[in-house]
Amino acid sequence: MDSVAVVEEVVRLTPIEEALRNPRRLAPLPLDQIDTETLWLARCIFSESKRPEEQELIAWVVRNRVETKYRGKTTYRDVVLDPYQFSAFQPGYPKRDFYMSLTPASQVPGWQRALWIAHYVRHAPDSLRPFSLHTRHFYSEQSMRTTPHPQWAEGREPVRPRRSYEIDARRFRFFEGIS
Repeated sequence: MDSVAVVEEVVRLTPIEEALRNPRRLAPLPLDQIDTETLWLARCIFSESKRPEEQELIAWVVRNRVETKYRGKTTYRDVVLDPYQFSAFQPGYPKRDFYMSLTPASQVPGWQRALWIAHYVRHAPDSLRPFSLHTRHFYSEQSMRTTPHPQWAEGREPVRPRRSYEIDARRFRFFEGIS
């Protein structure tokens, strides 16, 4: 009788994929790992979405902006506070003070997970980038009140992440090559 070798392929998940499988098991990040840049990235992704998969993709868009010096901005803080880029941080936005006041010790549901995701994306190798480096824009159809899409999205096709993500196109669409 011939023996058949069964090769079992081990699928290794990235740390973020592992964490997203069961985010309630995620231990808080040690405070010494949360620098100012991670804090600003976490504030941004937490303001845009409470869903971890979406937060990760948004974090990569923000990282892409920092790494490409989009609009002359070279820090996460400057990218997040860049006028007319992230609505929650615009003067007059009702929850602006709330998002600006979040600290590493804040105990808001989902906030510690956002800090973890922000730290992960900031320190992840480029090989885990789910889009090209020039994917620096996104919008949410649900947030568009007076028009179906931003002017910059006119005639452009959204890009899909390279890895498998469940993203509702009404919630988020991502774009590359926007100047």
